[in-house]
Amino acid sequence: MGLFNKKSDDLTSLQNAIETRRTIYSLDTEISISDEDVENIIEHAIKHVPSSFNSQSTRIVLLLNDNHNKFWDITKATLKEVMGPDRDFQPTSDKIDNFKHSHGTILYFEDEDVIKGLQDKMPNYAENFALWSSQTNAMHQFAIWTALSTKGIGASLQHYNPIVDQAVTETFDIPKSWKLMAQMPFGNIRENAGDKEFQDINSRFVVKK
Repeated sequence: MGLFNKKSDDLTSLQNAIETRRTIYSLDTEISISDEDVENIIEHAIKHVPSSFNSQSTRIVLLLNDNHNKFWDITKATLKEVMGPDRDFQPTSDKIDNFKHSHGTILYFEDEDVIKGLQDKMPNYAENFALWSSQTNAMHQFAIWTALSTKGIGASLQHYNPIVDQAVTETFDIPKSWKLMAQMPFGNIRENAGDKEFQDINSRFVVKK
């Protein structure tokens, strides 16, 4: 009975963690845990999150301090160039400054050399490996995001790739085979997310008996 109750408690804790993880845009430059704790959370996800054929294709870069600031400066400069002088850049600038006002940024990559190797090895599945790789990356994102949330750390998921890819690769000495998938600024929560609306479960979940 004790073991059953523990398993039930573990499930409840997991479901609560999933439920309370939210997209938080208003973040602080401080965090209530150490940078080493963040590293441990990321390392645990990298080691234990599943991947197709155990390919372990996900790569992660943790940007802190000046490197964190540098990433968002690069993003702002790149966006300003892409948008050109004829468009009002201030709203975009404010948005990027808000992401920069966080403690750090997690960059998620997929190693395309790993994917290519699998495609060559198993050509019958070749067209699926990029999709499966993306799914693997998403699981890493969710696992880390949820783990941070259990520590009271907020985060959001951003996608300024591919327009920043070249600058990021050059600035942070990233292997060229690593494809940038997403960026996750994180920090203490300054303002909680609002209420979340849910679609009818019956339109999204079907049971066949």
